[in-house]
Amino acid sequence: MIQQKQVRDYIRAIVDFPHEGIVFRDVTTLFADARGFRMAIDQLLHPYAGVHFDKVLGLEARGFILGGAVAHQLSAGFVPIRKKGKLPGAVISESYTLEYGEAVVEVHDDAIAPGERILLVDDLLATGGTAEAGIKLVERLGGEIIGCAFIVDLPDLGGRQKLEAMGMDVHALCAFEGL
Repeated sequence: MIQQKQVRDYIRAIVDFPHEGIVFRDVTTLFADARGFRMAIDQLLHPYAGVHFDKVLGLEARGFILGGAVAHQLSAGFVPIRKKGKLPGAVISESYTLEYGEAVVEVHDDAIAPGERILLVDDLLATGGTAEAGIKLVERLGGEIIGCAFIVDLPDLGGRQKLEAMGMDVHALCAFEGL
């Protein structure tokens, strides 16, 4: 009997990238396979069947790929959260901490209307810093995050716990232990 592939089977592990001791979870191999990509989008949406979303929020950069596909399936709008200085027009900003410093993400100040229901999407949940910054931006604009969906969760880095402590519903398709 042939065992059907799971989403995690499409994700390539690259050892010692970007630094020695890190195992990088490369989802581009998932995106490149039509069956795997479709499976991932379907599974990201599954917990939210029947739930109305006004917008899907995609975190730079792989969250754009996933978020666009998810927004299409939901017949919802798509909002990119970009690194500082990448969006034209008026923006609001949120800084967050990285392992090695600080970064800033931005969203257009008119991208989300008060009361809009939002699904946050990204490829990977590690420390949760980027997702937390995206959530704060949505909340500052008066939107409501209904769920956070990821392909990969790295539970050892604590991102899920951070987002759940904020009251977020977190869904991830697969988890990889260790770095």
